[in-house]
Amino acid sequence: MALARRRRLTPEARETFARRLVEEGLKLAGLWRPRVVSAFHPIHGEPNTLPLLAALAEAGFATALPVTVSRSAPLTFRLWKPGEPTVPGELNIPEPAPDAPAVEPDLLFTPLAAFDRRGHRIGFGAGHYDRTLALLRAKGPVHAIGVAFSVSEIDHAPDEPHDQPLDGIITERELIFPQGAAR
Repeated sequence: MALARRRRLTPEARETFARRLVEEGLKLAGLWRPRVVSAFHPIHGEPNTLPLLAALAEAGFATALPVTVSRSAPLTFRLWKPGEPTVPGELNIPEPAPDAPAVEPDLLFTPLAAFDRRGHRIGFGAGHYDRTLALLRAKGPVHAIGVAFSVSEIDHAPDEPHDQPLDGIITERELIFPQGAAR
């Protein structure tokens, strides 16, 4: 249902959100001063994170995209900024070239299909981000910010013990910090 609502959004709404995402993303990066920031290459009507990555790179932040190693493995990340080449990845999503340096982001802008105000998300069922966030958080502080149109909000996203909550969600309307999330 949330994906169907997302598909009906106008190009103007999508462009407006891309601009807002740049503004909010730069503020969060300025607040948390991450070593590496990752976002996702948008597919299937996801919010456009490429302007955010370009603005972050221009502001001097190291930026990266995720790389899918296999369906059951955590993601890896490689340095990348808009304008650099990509290759089709395991799931046919654009990824940095295999020779791009591998990095571990400490600020991740994550995709999702749906979210709730508790900071739980529904992804696309493979568990990549849950495994990845668990691995990264075991090594040190990491902020995970969901990126979604407000039409993707649901009352309650099912969650299990292995699910990794988000520290915040950026929509075209607001920046949501779930109760108890790291700021």
